[in-house]
Amino acid sequence: MTDNHRIIDPWNANLYDNKHAFVSALGSNLIELLAPQKDESILDLGCGTGDLAEKISDLGASVTGVDQSENMITSARNKYPNIQFFVQDALRLDYKQEFDAVFSNATLHWVKPPKQALMGIFNGLKHGGRFVAEFGGKGNVKTITDEIILGIKRNGFEYDMEHFPWYYPSIGEYTGLMEETGFEVVFAQLFERLTILEGENGLRNWIEMFGSSLFEGISETVTQQIITDVEQRLKGTLFNQETNSWTADYKRIRVMGMKK
Repeated sequence: MTDNHRIIDPWNANLYDNKHAFVSALGSNLIELLAPQKDESILDLGCGTGDLAEKISDLGASVTGVDQSENMITSARNKYPNIQFFVQDALRLDYKQEFDAVFSNATLHWVKPPKQALMGIFNGLKHGGRFVAEFGGKGNVKTITDEIILGIKRNGFEYDMEHFPWYYPSIGEYTGLMEETGFEVVFAQLFERLTILEGENGLRNWIEMFGSSLFEGISETVTQQIITDVEQRLKGTLFNQETNSWTADYKRIRVMGMKK
């Protein structure tokens, strides 16, 4: 199923795997909360290049992986041909009571409006099914994004927060949406998880991989100048010279909801 509403695919699957493998690695213990059972049907929503879908499959479940990025899905199919992967927009899920569980790692902070995605997830679950997710919560990477936006303004550009690409809710906000959708919330947690971005270019790589849309309408030359300025301004607080690595101020929400 292809999302015809997106013409340009900004995701670089090779860069994702080579420089940002921590996304999947840090999501591995979310599978423990999911606790997949043999022969369960599980949807991995925002599967990326398929690493966590493969881990779930190895535990005996039947996994379907979906992602909005065609580049990611192509990579996932090449890496794990034993799993079904489809290009699918999280806002246009059309499954009807097909899954025992929906699993999502590091995806739902990209999805707006959030309730529309929750409705698709809810409808796709069988009665008694569960929704397990982790994504950016309130305050996620605030040190980094605040400095980027200040850098944009210092260069004479306005920044409209309506164009901020992410959705970072509080626990109260998101669990409220879950309950409005029909879920019984059985677990919810907001926690800090400082995340290492390896190498002297770790912060730049992160910004270019995940934050490029912040610079919409700004030339590449000016964008690179802003990123260099952000590096210089944050180096004293976020860069560790001994380990040659940056630290991103991640805050994550982890939730579990049941469809009764």
